[in-house]
Amino acid sequence: MARVRCITEMGMGVDVHGKDATKAARRAVSDAIRHSSISFFPLIGKTRDDMFVDVTVGVPNPEGVDTAAVAKELPYGTVTVKAVKGGLEIPAQSGGDSIVIANAAVIVTMDDGKA
Repeated sequence: MARVRCITEMGMGVDVHGKDATKAARRAVSDAIRHSSISFFPLIGKTRDDMFVDVTVGVPNPEGVDTAAVAKELPYGTVTVKAVKGGLEIPAQSGGDSIVIANAAVIVTMDDGKA
């Protein structure tokens, strides 16, 4: 069966203090899905658990992202999270702190049911 893209959402998240890429990534995913209410499942004979949810988050330090924690932002479907180099880090005016900005793309696909 082939997967068909049904939904694409984008979001942005920020950790203002602490350089926490995971916190910024979780907020970006939450931002991407916060305004969505998906209700087409009965129309196609599927449930929300039939979704495949693929997340890509861009942060300055992708190795610092706890992808399992980010995946918990998504309540349904089979979720995969990939962290890549991206986003933005803005150094504080003084000291070692900085603002970390993450961007997220949340893509939902479904099996098309064709053999």
